[in-house]
Amino acid sequence: MTDSLEKRAADLRQRLERASHQYYVLDRPEISDREYDRLFRELQDLEAAHPALRTPDSPTQRVGAPPAEFLAKHDHLVPMISLGNAFTDDEVLAWEKSMERHTGAPVTGGFTAELKIDGSAISLTYERGVLVMGATRGNGITGEVITANLRTVKEIPLRLAGKGHPERLEIRGECYLPFDAFEALNLERAKAGEPVFANPRNSAAGSLRQLDPSETAKRPLRFFGFSAVLPEGQRLPFSTQWELLEQLHAWGIPVEGHRRRCATLAEVMEFTQAVEERLRAELNFGIDGVVVKVNSLTAQDELGTKGSREPRWAIARKFAPDIAETQLLSIGVNVGRTGALNPYAVLTPVEIGGTTVARATLHNEAFVRTNDLREGDFVLVKRAGDVIPKVIGPVPERRTGAERAWEMPDRCPVCHTAVRRDKDEAAIYCPNPVCPGRQLENLVHFTSRAAMDIRGLSEARLELLVNAGIVKDVADIFTLRASQLAELERLGEKSGAALVAAIESAKERPLSRLLHGLGIRHVGAVTAQLLARHFKTMEALSQATAEEILGVHGIGETIAQSVAAYFAEESTRKLLPRLVRAGVSMEEPAGEPVGSSLAGLTVVITGTLPTLSRAQATALVQSHGGRVTGSVTKATSFVVAGEDAGSKLEKAKALDIEVIDEAELLRRTGSQSRGRE
Repeated sequence: MTDSLEKRAADLRQRLERASHQYYVLDRPEISDREYDRLFRELQDLEAAHPALRTPDSPTQRVGAPPAEFLAKHDHLVPMISLGNAFTDDEVLAWEKSMERHTGAPVTGGFTAELKIDGSAISLTYERGVLVMGATRGNGITGEVITANLRTVKEIPLRLAGKGHPERLEIRGECYLPFDAFEALNLERAKAGEPVFANPRNSAAGSLRQLDPSETAKRPLRFFGFSAVLPEGQRLPFSTQWELLEQLHAWGIPVEGHRRRCATLAEVMEFTQAVEERLRAELNFGIDGVVVKVNSLTAQDELGTKGSREPRWAIARKFAPDIAETQLLSIGVNVGRTGALNPYAVLTPVEIGGTTVARATLHNEAFVRTNDLREGDFVLVKRAGDVIPKVIGPVPERRTGAERAWEMPDRCPVCHTAVRRDKDEAAIYCPNPVCPGRQLENLVHFTSRAAMDIRGLSEARLELLVNAGIVKDVADIFTLRASQLAELERLGEKSGAALVAAIESAKERPLSRLLHGLGIRHVGAVTAQLLARHFKTMEALSQATAEEILGVHGIGETIAQSVAAYFAEESTRKLLPRLVRAGVSMEEPAGEPVGSSLAGLTVVITGTLPTLSRAQATALVQSHGGRVTGSVTKATSFVVAGEDAGSKLEKAKALDIEVIDEAELLRRTGSQSRGRE
């Protein structure tokens, strides 16, 4: 055995442990399920070939990751072990052969095939038929207590139906978020200006681990049960897995209805194929495979488990991920509200996950360069749930030599203004503030909840107004009349009057909201607050030099130059007087901190927090004397990290800066969660 093998095994253990922590504890997966499975299998193979590499702390010897620290702990009656995976029918057949080798006889009694729900595993403990405890899987031995949250899931019975229940019983299953509920939840969050969730699985896991059960209750979680266990030494009064599922149903536990009893593995494979090719696209919830189990409970006991990790009598027949191969016909460029030019892929239409995909994001110019993407390439495209389709990379072996290298244009594709590239930035942008390509997105941002918060002025209505030639820039919004709006298609007199009232109310928004809404390059909500609180009025800020702006605590040179350049633009000098004449507020009201627990501290907020929006968390820090900045530096006091924290979290770790979660932020400020909904 070489040093390189030991090093590789150690590296795999470290990467898998980190991935498990991100997935189970933080609900923030950083690698795909497919990549995790690939790494896990590689480590399994290494340890099988070289047993000396197997360590007690290897991920192959246990399940999941330790529970989070801020929830109480619960020891499961029997460990909640995970399943081995099979990615092909041949691997399912090999699984059957391995069982025969272990027992010395063919498997009898057939199999059950059950849909593998893509949710969050939980256990429900019932005493004399009454729900007394609910917990996450945690590390398989010990989970996190979420009883109050699970009580809000209406499908979970608080008391089992019927009579004669075991004295103590633990039922296992999956909590999940249906696709339509996930879509509705994300739509509400988008309308509220809050970050949307990445996928239903993360949404379900995060919802279950809320500290406030009322927040969980707002999420329409569902539940399916699939097994039950008694304390060690006791046996269930059934002879088959199928009988167990039927009894769960009789007790009032929801059991997924597409399960199948199969006499042979050939029937299992036929069922699995039908699920993957047809049923999967029709379901209102996510699945990532079919769980195949030996039907006989006696045979299950005889087969036992492999170490402490997985049962010999069950396996997950995993489906192919939602990835497809298609041709990259061309690379287009769109213009965002700040003028940033972003490439996108025009594809030969391909079906991925039941949806036809013809366009996909290419992120930025650097992504195209790094991956050596060429027009005409065959590429891999991924789409999972409601995530925007994205190109993963090219398939170089399919190149013919006819592929074409791509260059970012040196002029805006819409207004043909020469583009610019900021020093030390990857992004290229159109500097023309009245570029038609930026017009609609600028207006949508200006009216959003995070900026001027003009309710009723949706993107569809803004597009209607732009196409009619009524609104050309943000100042035009404040000149709209009810009679003028009533004449537009789909906008009657009553709706027009309500919209004008909302516009009138928006005139009173503070200067910080107006600055954020104007879409000044590099000026987000936090920077807008810093500028507004320092200069107090639009007039003072508009007359400030770059050097004076740079003197504001928390403002860097890039932002200072950008703000000064914005107010020097002729279009800006024409826009501001029109906003003043329309009655839009140009001042920032004075505000006093409500506490001083964070006085003098510099805080960075990154990722999606469980209950607080970014704006709420920022306001909370500021109201207690702290300052929120957008980047992690040595001057950062601590980082508040949520789901999908990304590079800021990594930088904080590299600089050895304290990282806390939302619960700790609330504790330090003596606050209670106000909720995101």
